[in-house]
Amino acid sequence: MQRRSFLKAGAAAVAGSRPGRAIIGANDTVLMAVLGVNNQGRSHMHRFQQLDKVRVVTLCDPDREVAAERAAEFEKTHGAPVRTAIDLRRVFDDKDIDAVSIATPNHWHALATIWACQAGKDVYVEKPGSHNLFEGRKMIEAAGKYKRIVQHGVQLRSSPALQEAVRKLREGAIGKVYMARALVYRWRPSIGRHPNEPVPPHLDFGLWLGPAQACPFTRRLVHYNWHWHWDFGNGEIGNQGIHQLDMAQWGLGVCLPTHVVALGGKFLWDDGQETPEVLTALCHYPEENKLLEIAVRHWCTNDEQGIEVGNVFYGSKGYMLIRHYDAYETYLGRDREPGPSRKEEGNHYANFIRAIRSRKTSEQNGPVESVHYSSALAHLANISFRLGRRLEFDPQRERFTADPEADRMLSRDYRTPFVVPERV
Repeated sequence: MQRRSFLKAGAAAVAGSRPGRAIIGANDTVLMAVLGVNNQGRSHMHRFQQLDKVRVVTLCDPDREVAAERAAEFEKTHGAPVRTAIDLRRVFDDKDIDAVSIATPNHWHALATIWACQAGKDVYVEKPGSHNLFEGRKMIEAAGKYKRIVQHGVQLRSSPALQEAVRKLREGAIGKVYMARALVYRWRPSIGRHPNEPVPPHLDFGLWLGPAQACPFTRRLVHYNWHWHWDFGNGEIGNQGIHQLDMAQWGLGVCLPTHVVALGGKFLWDDGQETPEVLTALCHYPEENKLLEIAVRHWCTNDEQGIEVGNVFYGSKGYMLIRHYDAYETYLGRDREPGPSRKEEGNHYANFIRAIRSRKTSEQNGPVESVHYSSALAHLANISFRLGRRLEFDPQRERFTADPEADRMLSRDYRTPFVVPERV
């Protein structure tokens, strides 16, 4: 699907039937595996198990201690045993599993999704869907080629309140919408410094590294702090920021920008973090005459009309506030008179399961295209920050304009055999 079709429809029409198993009917149980259960995957295993006619049967993690702890927690909570696996490839080999949810570190998301599609599994993948821009396009191609449902973990898209908010923006509730600001003010302390050390016996570090180049084991990375290292994560803009970037894109009705500039850095902590503590990026859409800004701050800071994580949309008649994942408010005119508002949470996991049953990607709230486009904004901003200059980008070719140095940062060097292929 090209960008114009995505903006109009949000997804392709109807996917075909799954290979290897008959189409899942309304009364069939969807069997699932969760890949990566140290952090967000812990929530996945409970949320999916709570859905009607969904059963989590396998938990996969290269850390045997984590896998065992989560399996014990799962059985205690849900009264049902669950298998554990170390290598996600064994999960893809299991023909009984219908779908997987992926909550691994970012650098694994794309390859795990592509392998799952090739194995006939539907996929729920955490944000950011990709670790670099090249991967996002390959994920779209894999979902289309293998006729898989691939859902991006941008939960706000399933909120009825935020769906209404976008309709209000389209209807002109705040007039002509010309700008969106994505706000990410999270309390992020120093990660300290940690030396290299022997690999713990319960961790398959080679599997954990996957597509990344080999490096010594260190607690700078495992488990959570990989977010702040370029080989594995994408910084805060590619962490919490994906939700707000996705909302900004959705509300503005845009995909990839023509110009990107980002500035920031490390200002407080002398620690092992590589990614910036503070980052501000601007994405310009001259054809649409719109501007998208994201502001990332990490420590003591003010909120903006009560928002620490959320969005602000600006129009000719007023502005709209998006509060985190499930509420919006509007303020109109010079006196900021309250306008339409609503608060209501949705269920993004249930939306994924409904799409699995219907095989209609048009019913998805977070289709695979959103994996690519919202994640790409973070990637483009990070490239601008790392190169220290404003960049021109060609949204149709998905390449920079006469800038081979920047183009090289659209992908990465993969470690065999964990290679995202040119042809999926």
